[in-house]
Amino acid sequence: MLAPGSAHGASSRSRAGPDRPRAEPDPAESVATVTGARPGAPGACPTWVITCKESDIEFLSRYLDKIAWEDVLITSAKVLLILVLFWIASMIAKFALRQLEKRLVKHSPDQAIAAESAKRAETLVGLLRQGVLIMLWILAGLVVLQQIGVAVGPILASACVLGLAIGFGAQNLVRDIISGFFIILEDQVRVGDVAIVNGTGGLVERINFRTLVLRDLSATVHVFPNGAINTLSNMTKEWSAYVFDIGVAYKEDVDKVIALMREVGEGMREDEHFGALMIDDIELFGLDAFGDSAVVIKGRLKTAPIKQWEVGREFKRRIKYAFDHAGIEIPFPHRSLYFGEASAPFLAQMMGPRETDAASREKPPTADPQARVDQSENVD
Repeated sequence: MLAPGSAHGASSRSRAGPDRPRAEPDPAESVATVTGARPGAPGACPTWVITCKESDIEFLSRYLDKIAWEDVLITSAKVLLILVLFWIASMIAKFALRQLEKRLVKHSPDQAIAAESAKRAETLVGLLRQGVLIMLWILAGLVVLQQIGVAVGPILASACVLGLAIGFGAQNLVRDIISGFFIILEDQVRVGDVAIVNGTGGLVERINFRTLVLRDLSATVHVFPNGAINTLSNMTKEWSAYVFDIGVAYKEDVDKVIALMREVGEGMREDEHFGALMIDDIELFGLDAFGDSAVVIKGRLKTAPIKQWEVGREFKRRIKYAFDHAGIEIPFPHRSLYFGEASAPFLAQMMGPRETDAASREKPPTADPQARVDQSENVD
C-alpha cells in the first residue's frame, strides 16, 4: 500500500514471495489512504491512482447489481401513466370551465353590461380553474409518492391538522371569501350598480371575494366584509324605476290632472334624449292618498339602469310648467285658524313700510290687569 521503490515496500515484496498471490486492496481502505495522503508527498505512485479508480467502479457496479431494475422500470411506467392521466384530467377540467364561462357571459346590447358580465365570468372561472388544478396536482403528487414508496399517511394527517388550525384561526376570512364567491356567482350586484347594503346606500365601486365597497352621494366610502352583509338591495339591476307622488289641491279635477300628467309623460317619450332613457310609457296608478291640504296621485317611470333620477327630475320640471300653464294649484303646507262661530270676524290687511313704522311707534297697551280694569271703569 505504500509507493514502490521504498525500503519497506521492497522487504514486503520479498516476504510475500513470488508464488504467493497478491492481495487485492480493500476499496474502503484505499479511499481512506488516498484521503489521508499528504499533497505533494515524494514517491507518488501513478499505478495506485489507477487502482483506486478501478476499485470505485467495482464498488459502484456491485451497488448497481443490487438494484431490481425490473421494479424500477415498472414503477417509472406507473408514475408516467399517472402523470399522463392527471394531465388529461386537467385538460378536461379546463375545457369544462371554458364552456361554463361561455354560459355565464350574458349577451346584451349594452356594451357596459356585456363587459361587466364577461369580467364576472372570467373572475369566477379563473378562481375555479386555479382551485381545480391545484387539487388535481396535489392529488397526483400524493399518488406518485405512494408509488415510489413514500408513506403519505403522515403527510395527509399533518395537512388535516394544518387545515383545521387555519380554519379555526381564519374562520371570518373563510366566511367572507365563501360569501363573496356566491355574491359574484349569483350576480347579486355588479360594479356600477346603486345598492343599499345593511341600510347604507351608494354606488358599488369594487367587488372582490372578501369585501364590497360603496361610495355614497357625499363621496364617503363604505367597506363591508362579505360575510357581514345581512341585507343587500340592488336598485339598478336590469332596469330601474322612479316612483313619484304629486299632490294637487282638493278643488282640482283629478281626471284632468291625470290626463295632463300622461301628456307630459308622452312628451318625454318623444324626446330624443329622455325617450332613449325610458323603457316604457308612464304608469299612473291614480289617486293614492288624501293629505292634509292635497290629494296625492301616484305613478312610476320605468327607465334604464341608474337613469331613474335623471328622468324623474326632468318629469317634475315639466309637470311644474304644465300645471302653471293649466292653472292647476300645487298646494304648499299652510294652516287655517278657526275661532268659532261666536267670535267676531276681524280684518286683515297688508301694510306697507310706512304704516308698519307708524304702528311700531304707537304706545302698546299696558299689560297690567288692574290698569285694564281701571280703563274699563272710566269708559263706563
